[in-house]
Amino acid sequence: MDIEVRHLKLIATVAQEGSLSKAGQALHLTQSALSHQLRDIEDRLDVALFLRSNKKMILTPAGEKLLQSATTVMRELESVNRQINQIARGESGTIRLSTQCYTCYHWLPEILRKYQKEFPHVDVKIIVEATHHPIKALQEGKLDIAIVHSQKNDGLIRKPLFKDELKVIVSPKHRWAKRKYIELKELEDEPLYLYNVPEKDSHLFQEVLIPAGVYPKNISHIQLTEAIIEFVKAGLGVGIMATWAAKPHVDNGSLVAVRLGKSGVVRQWSAAVLPNGTMPRYIESFINEIVSFSKPAKQHAFSRNEKRKNNNLFF
Repeated sequence: MDIEVRHLKLIATVAQEGSLSKAGQALHLTQSALSHQLRDIEDRLDVALFLRSNKKMILTPAGEKLLQSATTVMRELESVNRQINQIARGESGTIRLSTQCYTCYHWLPEILRKYQKEFPHVDVKIIVEATHHPIKALQEGKLDIAIVHSQKNDGLIRKPLFKDELKVIVSPKHRWAKRKYIELKELEDEPLYLYNVPEKDSHLFQEVLIPAGVYPKNISHIQLTEAIIEFVKAGLGVGIMATWAAKPHVDNGSLVAVRLGKSGVVRQWSAAVLPNGTMPRYIESFINEIVSFSKPAKQHAFSRNEKRKNNNLFF
């Protein structure tokens, strides 16, 4: 048997209206055409679907069963059609996101609260396993947005978001606490608490320490910011982290943040995406929310009318 969607719609309409004449009006068919199509369906199934009684159409047990299936199928089709239309309008989809640093996720809840009011049908997924290699994951199609501070010439499109500075955090009783900055070489003999990131993936090592010929001898790798802070407060060593990560403790005087090198170590964070032409509106808007969170929105709003070159959106 070959039952089509139009057949299911016909059965549901006849059952709802209770007569061929009313169902024909609802389907914009003549009563004769509708009756012919209904007989055709029953012939295909080799079973009666309706009993005709005083011009009323009453479902048979077989008709009841088919109506149940018809209702489920049509409801699912309506849902799929609605979702596809939302995707086409840039209102629905999934954003797979990762950052180059675990601690960068602190801003996400506030952004999501505002974003999901405008885009309730967009699912934002944090791909934590891509944290150490977000660029690679993005290039392999496993991410939609990578929040990164690396600025390599890798063919990706980047939207500048914000800058932060890495500083040495020390106890107020530490000998460096009164210093404006420390020389990188001074880190070599100091107990140092760092995040648990491999050296080859560490911005601190690859962009700062190794180029300066500095190789600290006493490093403890710890995953949690809170744990690093507690070790430093106890005077057991020093740590290195972004200023915003230690800000509450610096503000209350339990820690001191000291510049790393005379010029400091500043990182430019960006939202990186693949150069695939026009991006969905929900991704574009999500990036704008991050920009608005970190900087005045009116200065950095991302416009759909920004110049395009070689079919790519340039940030």
